[in-house]
Amino acid sequence: MKLIKPCVNYKDEYLDMLTEWKKSGEELIPWILNTDSSDFNLMVEKLNGWSDGVGLPEGFVECSAFWLINNDKLIGAIDIRHRLTEALSFRGGHIGYGIRPSERKKGYASIMLSLAIKECKKIGLSKVLITCSKSNIGSSKTIINNGGILDSEDINDGEIFQRYWIEI
Repeated sequence: MKLIKPCVNYKDEYLDMLTEWKKSGEELIPWILNTDSSDFNLMVEKLNGWSDGVGLPEGFVECSAFWLINNDKLIGAIDIRHRLTEALSFRGGHIGYGIRPSERKKGYASIMLSLAIKECKKIGLSKVLITCSKSNIGSSKTIINNGGILDSEDINDGEIFQRYWIEI
């Protein structure tokens, strides 16, 4: 199992994962999954360029995108934001992640987050903020399993969410 940078070799797997996610009716998380994939090569180029700040949508910060691969199957996606804005400090944090619906509750999210924390260290982060909905028990367990310490709770759009910090 490993994290890889987005690449064209996994086009079919990526599109299959997106189709599965959309059929579930759930929101695509992390936000990088909402990138237009109609020109797949261009999408991969954009995702990889964002780590250097190239072509970022307005108001976004540099971020590194990764896919979790297990036996050549794309399991999930994670993004690491290199710094926090005021908005990300409130809700969003440094890391956003998601596991395709058919692969949940198998421990993949904890593994993916653990691997991402190693990537955070490589880009010079010493601690990371991760937020999740209070009702998302699986996500809070994933964060806690990776050393997350609950800092606070707040409300955004009528939803209670939690802020966790992980020391690297």
